This record gives sequence, structure tokens and C-alpha cells, in this order.
Amino acid sequence: MTAAPAVSRDQVLAYRARAQGLDGAHGATDPAALAIFDLGVQDSPAGTAAHSVAVRLAERPSDPDDLRDGRRWLTTWAIRGAPHVFRVGDVRAMACATWPGDAADAAARLAGYGGGLRKRDEDALDALRTAAEGMRRVVTDTMAKGDASRAATEALPGLCAEPCRSCGTTHISDQLMRLATLPAGLALDPDAAPVTLRPIPGWAGVPDHQEGARDLVRAYLALHGPATAKEVAAYLQTTQAPVKAVWPDDLAEVTVDGRRAWLPEEHLDDLVDAPAPELVRLLPRSDPWLMARDRELLVPDAAHRKAMWPTLGFPSAVLVNGEVAGTWRTKATARRLDVNVSLFTPITSATGQRIEEEAGLVARLRGLPDVRVRIDA
Repeated sequence: MTAAPAVSRDQVLAYRARAQGLDGAHGATDPAALAIFDLGVQDSPAGTAAHSVAVRLAERPSDPDDLRDGRRWLTTWAIRGAPHVFRVGDVRAMACATWPGDAADAAARLAGYGGGLRKRDEDALDALRTAAEGMRRVVTDTMAKGDASRAATEALPGLCAEPCRSCGTTHISDQLMRLATLPAGLALDPDAAPVTLRPIPGWAGVPDHQEGARDLVRAYLALHGPATAKEVAAYLQTTQAPVKAVWPDDLAEVTVDGRRAWLPEEHLDDLVDAPAPELVRLLPRSDPWLMARDRELLVPDAAHRKAMWPTLGFPSAVLVNGEVAGTWRTKATARRLDVNVSLFTPITSATGQRIEEEAGLVARLRGLPDVRVRIDA
């Protein structure tokens, strides 16, 4: 048996920078060509996806309007119940691929609510299907989230409702509602406040079964690999069993600093040969780069990881070449965006200038004419 090739952490980061379009090597001018959309791009807080796209395009956009074009893009709650932007043509396949494989898979994805169902010996997959079919019935036109929640609660049996401390009533579980939204054929209006749902035209109905999950796993491994089944499961918010059930056959095994991991075989040469990235980016806090579940690889220092991923209030990330070099946060006034950067490691004056240029992009995306940058070591 041939030994698995050994690769370094630096090679993995270089590969991911290229796979995720951060190094500019592909010269993408159309967001739809970016591979990050194979998993959808998380959009929380609103505008994050547009920022993630902007830092990957060959020509930096002056505004984020393109992702609001309903002919090409659709926003909905999806993986982990988070809002994601998808290519319109991918939405049905994503609904089928993210549909749980069985009741245990559904319970894991439903997190705390799923755990409650298991304790009561109730079928989480049935609960998800009931919720999706109920929401499909009640949301027949544009409807605010609160109104949709009330309508779904009234239309569904008690199985789908739970007490809510924050509002003092009993209504459909928030996570259940979020995970039922895509299979119900509902989209989010990216411009509306409060959060608003609407039917997706021509929807084929709630999926009968899971289909295409293997392609979803391959997409994760292509963008965030080399990785393990445990990391894919964490990304999908499920257990390893349903991931291993659809684990692709055409993967290459490698060792990353002695740890076994996998990626699609056709990307092995890209991993081995990826050039060291030379880039400076201000990444939003839910950028695809930060969605990988091997955080110890992304940010080896424990104190830096704690700063990057605190218990509450995630900051955004400064990416210098392949390293998370610090965090950044913003404060906006009517006309100016203040960008406060906290560095983990020293940088050159040239890198500082690049950070200021990236801050200008952030200000433009938020429609503010002025930006002020403060960099703290």
C-alpha cells in the first residue's frame, strides 16, 4: 500500500486560498464562477456574503447590488439554520442534499430542539417534514418572520411548538423553523427588515428523501480540505454517522503534520503544488475561510483562537497571506466607517497600507464615503 503523501500546514493554507478564490489566480469577474457558492455563502450579518464575494473578484465592486438580483441569487436559511446565498439554479439540489438522512441525523441538526424530541422518543425527521409542509401551506405570499411563526404554530400540531422565554409564548422552535424553510420552498428577502419570507416560484415540494449529500461532502472537502468526516459533520451540525454513510469513494488521503485527512483526488496536485499566497484581506466574520472546522489549523495559537472565536460577538479577520494575523471591528456614523484592527503579529508598513485599502472597500460596500483605520499591535 502506498503511503499517504505528507503535506504541511502551509501547503494546506495555500491550497485553500486558491480553492476559495482568495489569491486572485482565477481572475473571476462573475460571482457565480466562484467555487465558494458550491456550498452557499453565509450572509450573517446581512451584507457579509457580498463582502466575501468582493474580496475574491478581480475587479472590486463599488456596491453589493449583484447578490440582490433575484434572477441569479436566492437567500434562505440553510446549513446550521444560518442564512446563505445560493445560485438560483443550485437551490433545489441544496434542499435535497441538506435533507437529513434519518431521524438521528435530523435530531442532531435540530440541536437542542432535536435533543428534546429524542428524550420524548419522537421522530425528528417527521417533525421536520411536518414543519416544512406546514410552512409551505401557510406562507403563500410575502410574510414577516414573526407572522410566519405565528401562522405555522397555529397550523401545526403541538409536536412542533415549544415555550419561548424571550417572548413569553409557545411557538414553533426557531431552529425547526429555520431548517424547514428551504425544504418548504421559501426564500428570505435580503432587503427587508424585519426578516421576511416568500415562496420560491415553481417549488417541487418538500423533498421525499436525501439526495446529493455526497456532492455536498465533496464540495466541503474541495474548499476546506484536506479534512475529516468529523469536521464535515461539525460544519453540517450533525454526527459523523450520516457523513460517513455518504463519504465519497474518489478521495485522496494525506497527512497534515501527521494527522490523516482527505480531499477530492483531482485536487491532490493542486494541494501539493499551490504557491504560497501573497494577499491581504479583511474577511467578514462568517467568510468561507473562517467556516472550516479545523480551527486549530487556521489559528494555532490558543489565545489568538479565543480572540477570533469568543463565546459571544465574533469579530472579523485580518488575513495576511495564509495567516489570520488579527481581528477587526467597525463602528459607523452617518458618513464614516471606523475600522479598528487588533493584530496578533507585527506587520510591515506595506501590509498596513493594504489593510487601509481593504477598509476602503468595506466602507464602499456599506455605502459610506469616508473611512478611518486604527491599527493596534
